[in-house]
Amino acid sequence: MSVNRDERSDGGFNLRDSIQPLFSDVDDVRARLKETGYLADDATATTAFLADRLGKPLLVEGPAGVGKTELARALAQATGSELVRLQCYEGIDEARALYEWNHAKQILAIQAAGQRDWEATKGDIFSEEFLLARPLLTAISRTEPTVLLIDEIDKADVDIEGLLLEVLSDFAITIPEMGTVEATRRPIVLLTSNANRELSEALKRRCLYLYIDFPDAGLEREILASRVPELPTRLAEEVVRIVGVLRTLDIRKKPSVAETIDWGNTLLAMSTGADAAAGRIDDSLVAKTLGVVLKHRPDVTTALRELKLG
Repeated sequence: MSVNRDERSDGGFNLRDSIQPLFSDVDDVRARLKETGYLADDATATTAFLADRLGKPLLVEGPAGVGKTELARALAQATGSELVRLQCYEGIDEARALYEWNHAKQILAIQAAGQRDWEATKGDIFSEEFLLARPLLTAISRTEPTVLLIDEIDKADVDIEGLLLEVLSDFAITIPEMGTVEATRRPIVLLTSNANRELSEALKRRCLYLYIDFPDAGLEREILASRVPELPTRLAEEVVRIVGVLRTLDIRKKPSVAETIDWGNTLLAMSTGADAAAGRIDDSLVAKTLGVVLKHRPDVTTALRELKLG
């Protein structure tokens, strides 16, 4: 961890900017993501490339289960980067997001110091040895390629956005007792949101923006084929068709892409060879396995009625 204590005349700190791009162009992004199993459309590949090349955070919004978090994992895998994840939730604070001091260890150090001068002791206990780095500080401090995922930012309180502004503006974190930790290598930063609440304009200004919706039928068939290659084409088409119908229903939780893949594996395991090859899914099998893609009882009831399965 590199701490910069040299102040500028304006009272700030010198920022050693070090954007080191990991992708050569948009096609490189698409090809390398595909190698990880993530099929990116033009908008996704382009904004991911710009986030890497410009060193700007990328805010990714969309319904739950469309691949927002998976995009961060795929980028980390494609670039050989470490994935550092900050999972947001109601009540998350600075200590969980940035850093906190190891108070128990500090107390032991003070006791061990005995009658030692306080000024000397204070300089020792407020040092890196006693600092507990949380995800934001960890990502800023790393010198190796890093992908920082700030997941479900909309679940956190509005106050947490203020903590992110310094990090996302200057890629630096100020620790009052030590100075400013500056990124020697900027991470690729992704923030995900299910749009459960409106994010502040100040945060949005610092980010590129990408909206990921449920994939169209053609792309979802490609995803299913890449993840469940044993699934016959006609059966995959039927799975995607039924999932598409379920997403049009007035239900609490629409099936995610991951649940489409799970259902493909389920139906492949439970269908007879002849039915699988013919692309037929028995109605009773669909009814029995709806719990793979729908996770609320009223949703299952609605689906059974609308699909005329019960």
